[in-house]
Amino acid sequence: MFVPPVYRTEDERRIDAVIRDHPLALLTTNGDDAPHATHLPIIPESPRPGIVGATLLGHLNRANPHWSALADGTTGWLVFTGPNGYVTPSVYGTTPAAPTWNFVSVHLKGTIELLDGLENTIRVVSATVATYEERFGTGWSPDGSLEYFHRIGDAVGAFRFTVTAVDAQYKLSQDKDEATRAHVIDWFAESRRGNQRDLADAMRANEMETYQ
Repeated sequence: MFVPPVYRTEDERRIDAVIRDHPLALLTTNGDDAPHATHLPIIPESPRPGIVGATLLGHLNRANPHWSALADGTTGWLVFTGPNGYVTPSVYGTTPAAPTWNFVSVHLKGTIELLDGLENTIRVVSATVATYEERFGTGWSPDGSLEYFHRIGDAVGAFRFTVTAVDAQYKLSQDKDEATRAHVIDWFAESRRGNQRDLADAMRANEMETYQ
């Protein structure tokens, strides 16, 4: 990822926050005629100092051709997208001006280790559930669904991703003066849109288009 110096951060606390708060990552690896790319949930395996050298866990459907293309030692990227949004030039209050898109993105390069066996798969899926219930859910316990997990587990492939390099970009109007940045912050703070509201809108539209 090309990261202009003004937008680059090496603050590992900020990078870690993107990984934990926006854990639906895009896994990309080389393919025969084009790269494979799959969106999938990712969690840190265990606390440890430093991003490089850290291990993350993920899982995907074994029916996905991407799974059969993976092998121990495969090099890939995990791409995490944080908060983002369009900035209209009217916010600046000056002319000339140009629109832009502010965003936060973290790209992790690393190597993949396939985790064989149903028990490993259940361990990764259970850890993923526990992590997301704590951060985003209601504290639901999977204890009553473990038999179901075992029934569907053979259709799931789990892996470990060891980070070898990291690029993080926080494009947040750093090229503007303080007053302009404040205007942009107020613009976003007053927005009626947000990830969860947008997801609800998408689900409502899908209900109307698909089931009615």
